[in-house]
Amino acid sequence: MKQIKCYTYLRVSTAMQVDGFSLDAQRERLKKYAFGNEMCIVGEYCDAGRSGKNLEGRPDFKRMLDDIQSGKDDIAFVLVFKLSRFGRNAADVLSSLQFMQSYGVNLICVDDGIDSSKDSGKLMISVLSAVAEIERENILVQTMEGRKQKAREGRWNGGFAPYGYDLVNGELKVVEDEAEIIRLIFEKFITTSLGIGGVADWMNNQGYRKKLRQNNKLESFSVHFVKGVLDNPVYCGKIAFGRRKTEKVKGKVNESHVVKNEDYRLYDGIHDAIITEETWNAAQAKRKLTGHANPKRYNPEHEHILTGLLKCPVCGAGMTGNFSRKHGKDKYERFYYHCKHARFLPDGRKCDYKKNWNQDDVNQAVEQIVRALVCNPDFEAAMKTKIGDNLDATNLETEIKNLRTQLRKKEAAKALLIQQIDDLDPDDAHYARKAEDLNARLNQFYYSLDEIDRQIEEAEKRLASVQQKKITGDTIYKYLLYFDRYYDGFTDAEKKEFMQTFIERIDIFEQKQDDGRFLKSIEFKFPVYFNGGYVKQLGLTDENTLETVVLLSQQKPKFTVDIDIKP
Repeated sequence: MKQIKCYTYLRVSTAMQVDGFSLDAQRERLKKYAFGNEMCIVGEYCDAGRSGKNLEGRPDFKRMLDDIQSGKDDIAFVLVFKLSRFGRNAADVLSSLQFMQSYGVNLICVDDGIDSSKDSGKLMISVLSAVAEIERENILVQTMEGRKQKAREGRWNGGFAPYGYDLVNGELKVVEDEAEIIRLIFEKFITTSLGIGGVADWMNNQGYRKKLRQNNKLESFSVHFVKGVLDNPVYCGKIAFGRRKTEKVKGKVNESHVVKNEDYRLYDGIHDAIITEETWNAAQAKRKLTGHANPKRYNPEHEHILTGLLKCPVCGAGMTGNFSRKHGKDKYERFYYHCKHARFLPDGRKCDYKKNWNQDDVNQAVEQIVRALVCNPDFEAAMKTKIGDNLDATNLETEIKNLRTQLRKKEAAKALLIQQIDDLDPDDAHYARKAEDLNARLNQFYYSLDEIDRQIEEAEKRLASVQQKKITGDTIYKYLLYFDRYYDGFTDAEKKEFMQTFIERIDIFEQKQDDGRFLKSIEFKFPVYFNGGYVKQLGLTDENTLETVVLLSQQKPKFTVDIDIKP
């Protein structure tokens, strides 16, 4: 009697499986079935550590279908241990079965007692494959429901504790020195005119530094960090749930991605708040007002070149650009720098400095100082080794690459864990305990993935900030060396970009001095060569001065700058 030829297909999701599901156990069971039913196994296909969620990532399954299509072994059946080994996605199971049957090959699920060559077989396969997929989705839903219940109870949902808190026995506890930083960020944001970027700059300029936690390697305050603090309701004693959600990718059957969810729920937390709800509401109100760019009401080509760099002589806040327009025939526009008077002084009063500084006057004075600096004949040789590292994005790119590698590993480990949950046998005496343990581990993966996502987002924003500065270290060097040649031909936007990249801050006197001077000092973002050494700050005062006479060009007269050198 001629033996019937068949293939066997084996699959496990992880190297460690519960009894009865291992590769060896499946192989032995299929061999016994084939022997007892006078079948000859002419090919074995095996996907170890592969998910049954879909066909992607199962190379041997695809190879088996290709061999069936080619008809190289002229088989009649494919044997699998259980239908769940063949696949867990109902659409994939049915389409694969239809494909096989179009070449005269049927499926036998040994442990389930299903034979697709019989009338009842295909119906059973349809029902069981749909049940397997629903079971998988239910496990995920139950996991998310458990997280939601913890949020309802006001308990921390796991993962790294946010800055300002420590996690002790699963509960958030205030870390006072970190909490002071959180309070200061909210205070500066709601009681001054500073925006998110302004608050970050102020914190850095005042010498505040973050404690390094988890994988965070950035001691300074980034815009992303400040934004994350201001938008996190945990600081007012709330627990948020559903700030991110998983959506199906349109046009894709088995693909989904995580997106932000604006309609999330807030629950009263059992942890201590760092700020009051009034402070939180005030911050959210300002975020709604300032969280978008306002269109310019004046010449769109004009830029306030030194905005933020020029500091108020009374309160020290960055002065902002503004304009006034005369309603005559020429509609003359006057641009100036001023303080918004929003900052509190040490005695509790708000800044009352009202002087407006003409932008042309201030811009030209700063330009002259830079010209005096870079036209020094020793400047070129001295600066060749000093510029470049400050704007190098290589470290950030490496950091993002490493974080993405961590993310892929975590995602792969999470997928394997989900597969392990899928593969649990409901008839196992320890099923409930195993399911509970695995779901607890799955929760931790979600928390870790959220944290890595946050770190990637922060690093990408820092990288974008560097990349947006088209003036790289090399071009800054070139522009400094040929300042006379390039700067006058810049657009306002390019001048602003250059000054914002090169200069840290500019301090001025409250009023013009008797000799007409008003600049007090200029601080640069990196050491620059001057008078035989490197300095970061040029003090333009009457005390301890060094007279520097610079010939700008043959067409321009000599002018004198008194410079007090501060290393």
